[in-house]
Amino acid sequence: MKLGYATLDVDRRARTGDAEVVFGHGKTPEQVVGALRGLHAANPDTAVLATRVDEAGREHCRRNLPRAVVDDIGRTVVLGPPPPPRGRVAVVSAGTCDLPVLRECATTIAVFGSRADEIVDVGVAGIHRLFDQLDRIRAADVVVVVAGMEAALPSVVGGLIGTPIVAVPTSVGYGWHLEGVTAWLAMVNTCAPGITTVNVDNGFGAGVAAARIARATARAAA
Repeated sequence: MKLGYATLDVDRRARTGDAEVVFGHGKTPEQVVGALRGLHAANPDTAVLATRVDEAGREHCRRNLPRAVVDDIGRTVVLGPPPPPRGRVAVVSAGTCDLPVLRECATTIAVFGSRADEIVDVGVAGIHRLFDQLDRIRAADVVVVVAGMEAALPSVVGGLIGTPIVAVPTSVGYGWHLEGVTAWLAMVNTCAPGITTVNVDNGFGAGVAAARIARATARAAA
């Protein structure tokens, strides 16, 4: 589907099981709305997602797509009903400052057909908070761990559970944290097995991977 400023991949759902997602960064509000409308027309029975939508774009979506669900924290816009969820993903964040990435991830998980259980503010500085949530985390089919600073949380979680873990470094920290590179290096060098790390602040990529793992796990168990 050609829009002039974009060519929508309307066959992606047939190829992969999931519709194309609009990357809102750098797009005008009108372009975001136009792309969402086009994707929704091609996928009327399921949700379509826009990520990294700036404030002006989100307000334009509210005015022109009244049925859309807009998340100001995660900077996402969802148009249409999410599919019935299969499997469950625990989305765990170290601190409140990681919420934008956690919310982007959780919304992506829902759009990509799984259930997101958000567990917030359980970083290692108050590790008792994590222990209080271990039963919820262990009950998930896959776990996403979002953390900045020194990014120790995925390693700690990886030492306590045997569930696949997707680690998401965030660009959060005191001093010279190198815009999240410090957290990324900590995660990719973890000694805890079973952890896969995505790029800095990439809640979307982690959400897609986790939802597909959870969906496959639920399908295998059926």
